[in-house]
Amino acid sequence: NKNYKEECFMPWNKNDYPDAMKNLDNQVKGKAIEIANELVNQNYSEGRAIPIAIERAREWADNNGSNSSNSKIYHLVPDDDKWEIKKENGERASFTFDTKKEARDKANDMMKNNSLTIVIHKNDGTIEDTLTS
Repeated sequence: NKNYKEECFMPWNKNDYPDAMKNLDNQVKGKAIEIANELVNQNYSEGRAIPIAIERAREWADNNGSNSSNSKIYHLVPDDDKWEIKKENGERASFTFDTKKEARDKANDMMKNNSLTIVIHKNDGTIEDTLTS
């Protein structure tokens, strides 16, 4: 079946992504992975999706960087059987929770009085949602 590959496409994630993205900054790489997955879901071929995603991610980083001096980016990520909220590029978790719901509740609280972006990840590390206050 020639459509087998399209039917079985597994989204890229921070541990499994196209070689063309290997030298990107982690923030840009994460955005490029997110964009590439969306493009493939919109029936772009991988060969077209990857360069488009890299270009758009770089543009996003340029725009995001200039506007984000007052905002902070945090990631809600799985860690073994726990959920952590980590500042982007941070080594240690700012907060650790037993459940994803508890972590999301804390993320919502953090956003109430601060200018933040919270990137919420799935169990497999892919991006599920992005919240901005």
